[in-house]
Amino acid sequence: MTQALTRTRWYLAGLLVVAVIGTLASNATASEPAGWVTDTAHTEINFSIKHFFTPVSGNFSDFEIDLDYNAEEPEKSTVEARIKVASINTGNERRDNHLRTADWFEVDTYPDMTFKSTSVRKVAENQLIASGPLTIKGQSKEIELAITLLGTQAIPEEMRQMFGGTQEVASFQASTAIDRGDFGVGVGNWAATMVVGGKVKIEILLEAHNK
Repeated sequence: MTQALTRTRWYLAGLLVVAVIGTLASNATASEPAGWVTDTAHTEINFSIKHFFTPVSGNFSDFEIDLDYNAEEPEKSTVEARIKVASINTGNERRDNHLRTADWFEVDTYPDMTFKSTSVRKVAENQLIASGPLTIKGQSKEIELAITLLGTQAIPEEMRQMFGGTQEVASFQASTAIDRGDFGVGVGNWAATMVVGGKVKIEILLEAHNK
């Protein structure tokens, strides 16, 4: 009887230890930050290009942007973007369908354009430069993306549940300019080379949440 009671006590003690360890592990996992997550509802990828002398703007609506922002050591930050080219929108369906063809982006063969930073450097207060390859239609070229930190905002603890557990919000504006001819976009006929400008201005407005 005494031996059985002793075994029972050891068994219950073991269960208690397992339960405590499990609770501590669960709490530790829950408290670990999830990192920065792009808020796609408040993020835009826009571009502008001239038709003769008139700037025509557009955007891409289907994209993924992975951001690892380090405020204390910006050079340790990284950014990677994947854009579905078929999601191009210039406000004109006929033009957008033409842009998807082999005359321009050839989206059936090259569905994505990508950018991946290989370095980030701070050039001024709230000003960064992200360098890395931009790939369009299978052709890659090193570009520099000028980034401005528009601001950060800590979310009060009592409001975090309302924002899905977000602890901090950061907003960025990034820009660059490229020559579409470097990527083989829209070349080979007079309309592509004369009517439509070669220089493309790109602007990214990005909001990210840190959990």
